[in-house]
Amino acid sequence: MNAFAFAWPWFGLLLPLPFLLPFLLNRFWPRQSGSDADTEPRSQGQRITLLHPQLEALESVYRARRPGHDLMSGISRLLLYLLWAALVLALMRPQWLVPHTEVSTPGYDLMLAVDASHSMDALDFSDRGQQLNRMQVVKGVMGRFIDERAGDRIGLIIFGTEAFVLSPLTIDRYAVHQLLDGVVPSIAGGSTALGDAIALGVKKLRQRPEGSRVMILIADGDNTAGSFQPLEAASLARLDGIRIYVIGVGSKQARIPILHKGKIEYWDDLTMDEETLQQIADVTGGAYFRATNTRALEEISERIGELEKTESETRTVFLPEPLYRWPLALALLALLLLGLFPEGRRRAVRRSSNA
Repeated sequence: MNAFAFAWPWFGLLLPLPFLLPFLLNRFWPRQSGSDADTEPRSQGQRITLLHPQLEALESVYRARRPGHDLMSGISRLLLYLLWAALVLALMRPQWLVPHTEVSTPGYDLMLAVDASHSMDALDFSDRGQQLNRMQVVKGVMGRFIDERAGDRIGLIIFGTEAFVLSPLTIDRYAVHQLLDGVVPSIAGGSTALGDAIALGVKKLRQRPEGSRVMILIADGDNTAGSFQPLEAASLARLDGIRIYVIGVGSKQARIPILHKGKIEYWDDLTMDEETLQQIADVTGGAYFRATNTRALEEISERIGELEKTESETRTVFLPEPLYRWPLALALLALLLLGLFPEGRRRAVRRSSNA
């Protein structure tokens, strides 16, 4: 059900200010009486007197009221009060609260941790005679995996010199796929903080219900940065009931080509550490796969399907729709009408000050 509310309701205390201001001015700053006001001019010099041959006729003219002056003065005063009230209402930020219900179907909580270090530029894969780097293989493998996980909550972590959450757990797998497509090698730094990525995934997954916490780690096994060692972080994952399925990318060639500073070089320190990746999977009760294995994704999906799904969740939140434009438009209209009756506005202000 829709609801109406003010974001800053305490500004409503300013509404009676135009009615209280004349009283406060007269109370704390009283105006001088006529005798007091005339004393100072007398002491400074002679008073200036207006001589007129028909003083009575002049006085009667000034006393006479032209029709409509009182009406214009009343309308102008009303418009001034309306202008003030509309500005205060706009300042109170009125908003229409529209309920939005988010329903999460039963599924798994999958956190993807993707290596985005410089080593992912290594060209140790090929497809139809064309060289591919490790990141291109990861995008192809994990892109298909994400598209097939309908109903699951998927998050994305990238890591290089540091680890970052690129996407929290969400059921919008298409958004996660697009974010993954935008990842390039070295986007998170040139080094590899493998242990920090696992620890960050554990921190995010431990907030979810037990039974369906899964992390899918895509890396080459090297750990050259960060505060956590990979096996140390894997032990933390085991304590929180998180299974880590590891997909290794890379080869065991002695010299591996890599795109470095716009040209292809051959390095001898880019081999994949499968032993570390296998130990991470064993410690957490997961499994290890090679990225080139076409059965890898099917086996991971089968293993995940054996776990217990998280119960469905329903959450209702109220999304505010701002309505300040309406009182602001009313204030502009009142200001425009005041400009059409300048004489009445001056009379209304004068009467308010003399009240």
